[in-house]
Amino acid sequence: MIEIDLKKYRCALFDLDGVVFDTEPQYTVFWKKECQHYHPEETGMEQRIKGMSLTEIFSTFFADVQDEWQAITERLNSWEASITYEYIAGFERFMGVLKSMQIKTAVVTSSNKKKMESVYRQLPDFKKLFDAILTAEDFDKSKPDPDCYLKGMARFGCQPEETLVFEDSVNGLKSGKASGGTLIGLATTNPEEIVREYTNIVIRNYE
Repeated sequence: MIEIDLKKYRCALFDLDGVVFDTEPQYTVFWKKECQHYHPEETGMEQRIKGMSLTEIFSTFFADVQDEWQAITERLNSWEASITYEYIAGFERFMGVLKSMQIKTAVVTSSNKKKMESVYRQLPDFKKLFDAILTAEDFDKSKPDPDCYLKGMARFGCQPEETLVFEDSVNGLKSGKASGGTLIGLATTNPEEIVREYTNIVIRNYE
């Protein structure tokens, strides 16, 4: 078991789905349905898109059906307004520990502001858990590029060696590793053996 000395760190950056919320299985259902509808010849596309912004998902996997983007977006917005946002076990308590140690915290997510409005409606106190919330609109490049985590560090004036990064998807793990921060992988979306390809610090929840 690898122990982390939290006193070494000044900030902690969290992806959202699969890291803060146990929502990835719900997104897998949605995107599998969309992918099968437009690209029935493809398999596993719903896994490869994890960690990507909606803009990148469209440009990478749905470039041939641009006239359908609006319809897909409307279905996604409706889906996100109806799904349940439940915290990964132990998350809220862990955030209390970080706050007591004066470690700055931020959500660093490929989700857009429209999706976050659904989160805020369901969980009015969500924003109070964090010092900052960065969404897709704040980044120039999507994961697996480290841009989002570097911007998260810059928000708090932290260096990589002072930063904890929590991720679950392959694209997110690549992004977190490339940022230079201490990467903690959650085995929520992928099996532990896949997560360990990117970091030897793997957890199933925050308990």
